[in-house]
Amino acid sequence: MRIGVIIGRIGGVDGVALETEKWIEVLEKIGHKVFIISGEFENWEMRRPDHYHFNLLSFFSPEAEWEQRKAFFEPTKSPDRLLEHVEKVSELIFHELQKWVNFNNIDCILSENSSALPCHLSMGVGIKKLVEKTGIPIVTHDHDFHWERGERYLSEHPEINQLVDDTFPLLIPHVKHAVINTFGVETFRDRFDIDALLVPNVMDFNQNYAVPNEENELFMRRLGVAKGEIPLLQVTRIVRRKGIETAISLIDKLNDKKLKLMISGNHNDDENNTYYNELVDQIHDLNLTNQVLFAAEKGIKHIELSDFYAQGRACTYFSTYEGFGNAFVEAVLAKKPIFVNDYKPVYSQDIGCHGFKTVMIKDSELTEAAIKDMAEIIYNPALCDEIAAYNFELGKKHFSYEVLEQKLKLLFP
Repeated sequence: MRIGVIIGRIGGVDGVALETEKWIEVLEKIGHKVFIISGEFENWEMRRPDHYHFNLLSFFSPEAEWEQRKAFFEPTKSPDRLLEHVEKVSELIFHELQKWVNFNNIDCILSENSSALPCHLSMGVGIKKLVEKTGIPIVTHDHDFHWERGERYLSEHPEINQLVDDTFPLLIPHVKHAVINTFGVETFRDRFDIDALLVPNVMDFNQNYAVPNEENELFMRRLGVAKGEIPLLQVTRIVRRKGIETAISLIDKLNDKKLKLMISGNHNDDENNTYYNELVDQIHDLNLTNQVLFAAEKGIKHIELSDFYAQGRACTYFSTYEGFGNAFVEAVLAKKPIFVNDYKPVYSQDIGCHGFKTVMIKDSELTEAAIKDMAEIIYNPALCDEIAAYNFELGKKHFSYEVLEQKLKLLFP
């Protein structure tokens, strides 16, 4: 089958982009031919001759950013100009997508969250037009939805809210929906009386990953971890729902100068750097400047997460909300113990239920008992290895490429 992937951005570290790359790898392994059209290739090495860069699909295109502002942040008195804009741009997107489909003889579309979350209104409407007018089969990989984001996608204009409800998610009869958690399955059943397929996020458990060596030891030294110090890893982007302030508080409460919290991600998705600046203030207030390090601020352009994980003792993952939680499974793959918040709506229902050994807190509260359990793991490398090996086997059973392959064969027979 010739499958066309539509995505706003690919090649980066956000969950949608990362999971899309895995789907592509497995789809090609089982014999499909995959074509990509994207608004942004963050890792330009991904661009092959059969991959098409179409800037109008980018979340950061002038068209997309303008409509987001006028729809949700700076609405004018009348929505007419905005609605005209969406109609015009979606027509351009529809026609470009149609040409791309015809040129590549594409048999089926895979829409990567573009038909689920309204972060690009015109792209969602353009995809809907493509499917309605051509009848092409489509699978929508739905990671998260507008009603899960509070008032982020609530407009002052009823017409815009109606457009969102009519387009996200895409509720056309021949659409196949794949969701990443049980909550998504329940939502489709309860809201729309539709059976969606649960496809969990996965990792390749057959690779050599996070293996310590001299090179990644030197890498950790460059990041600011001296020999004899103990790095804890926060392998996420810097956005508020990641609960990084709780990890910083943990460093403070453990009160050991040898401990360092290493934060891997950048704050490009933190609007106006508001959350990042709050973290910096917290670090200064607690006098932890030498113990909490931002890897992105060390002048290292590209961080191989495998090298980052290799030298860590354990991972902090105190998110309050996740659509799934790639960083959890990634830490399992890297054979690192995990300290986790019972994040909504996924952790207990889709991950913790499998029996992973973690130190779990609730509502971001670092209790004395939890801190004691974390300390016991941090200062006992043998216990770290025991926990990591146990979790690795569970991860391989429930969140491997083999699991993904079984699911994709159902979606793309």
